[in-house]
Amino acid sequence: MKKLFFVSALSLFSMSAFAQDDAVNKAVVDQFRKDKEKSDKDLTDAKASAKASFWMERAKLYENIALQGSEVDSSAAKTSLEAYKKVVELDKTKKGEPGKSAKEAENVLAGGEGSQLFNAFVKQGAEKYQAKNLNGALEMFTAAQEINKKDTLASLYGGIAAQQLDKKDVAREQFEKYAANGGKDPSVFYGLAQLYREEKNFDKAIEALNKGLAQSPNNKDLKAEVVNILLASGNESKAISELEALAQADPKNIQNVVNLAILYDNMQRTAADSVKQLSAKMGSGSKSAASLTKNLEAEKSKIEVYDGEVKRIGALIKKQPKNADLKRQLADVNAKKKETIATIATMEGEVKSATEAAQSSASSGSEKQLADLKAKQKDASEKAIANYKKALEIDGANYDALYNLGVFYFNEAVQLKGEVDNMNMTEYQQRGKEIEGRVCGKFKKAKPYFEKAIQAKDEAEAKDNLTTVNGVLEQFAAKQVACVEE
Repeated sequence: MKKLFFVSALSLFSMSAFAQDDAVNKAVVDQFRKDKEKSDKDLTDAKASAKASFWMERAKLYENIALQGSEVDSSAAKTSLEAYKKVVELDKTKKGEPGKSAKEAENVLAGGEGSQLFNAFVKQGAEKYQAKNLNGALEMFTAAQEINKKDTLASLYGGIAAQQLDKKDVAREQFEKYAANGGKDPSVFYGLAQLYREEKNFDKAIEALNKGLAQSPNNKDLKAEVVNILLASGNESKAISELEALAQADPKNIQNVVNLAILYDNMQRTAADSVKQLSAKMGSGSKSAASLTKNLEAEKSKIEVYDGEVKRIGALIKKQPKNADLKRQLADVNAKKKETIATIATMEGEVKSATEAAQSSASSGSEKQLADLKAKQKDASEKAIANYKKALEIDGANYDALYNLGVFYFNEAVQLKGEVDNMNMTEYQQRGKEIEGRVCGKFKKAKPYFEKAIQAKDEAEAKDNLTTVNGVLEQFAAKQVACVEE
């Protein structure tokens, strides 16, 4: 997943919008200091500080300090804001309505025409950000939004500062404001989606990305992240649909094609695992019934032996009716026969239960489920291979496509080899050699992809797999197994 930082936004902190000539005129700064000292001193004058005109002068002074001389007071905008509020409080007509100065102050506080207080907060917030005073910067940007609630600049900067402070809730709130006010920077929508993704709120993450795409319909990062979020939320089918659309819209974008191949590859592996598990489950019932039936037949064969013994000993007793040992032997045989008959009855019940369970598994839809899984695996396999090869048509040296295609055939060989390993001697004599030839063929098919992958990028994983493949092929050659490529 690609992680974006707000490069476009941070570049605005260059302060070009507020830059003056090389430096603020020293005389102006000195005058600001003198005026500030006087204003601060007059605060203690009850008569002066009771006048709206004093607070208006103070508001404008500190506003200008914020805009032109922050070195005098880095938080002058806050003082200006409070002074403007004091003007509104003090300047009332006899009827209790706002006076002329109060109306002017209200206009400033509302970000009306000619108001510079918003810019003062943004400028000083940017300066604090550059000085790495992130909490101070966030405070300034938040205050700026109270003056101009529809502006996107302060909410953008506020979100960046909050994110740097790891205040995720605040960052999310700021970026949502930015989006609601018509902000267009795609990196903000990307970042907002990441904040929601961390909370596993995938629906809101997708919503944020879609808002970004509404502003920037062709942004590849936002489109790709939609796919990533869908995958993270377990919505693989929707992710594939989205990626199919991306690949179709931009057929030369090799990363989209490779990603699509990987998705289908993952899908076929998941299906293959499910096929294996379900087959084992279905097979276990049949094997259990077969094993129990075999044991039952062995137990039944004992009855014939016991009957033979009864007949033999009975004949001897006729000749020796007083022979106590023969009578004891006959009693033992009859007792064992009775035990065996009881065992047979129990085993017949077990065989019946196992057979019914196997039949129930088949009739309950397991066979259809298995068929569907195999069809899904086959379809996903074909699409994975097709997209890997399509990627190689775009760039024959793409490492991911080469390596993954090699792994694909390698895994097929390993899976097929498992069939051979599980064969008994009779089965191996019947078809073991034929399957071994196919196993050899798949390993041989994987080899050139690993070789080309190593040429494209010298990675240990590809080297290790190639070494394994070469070793297996040497073993087949020593056994004189002919490789059969399908």
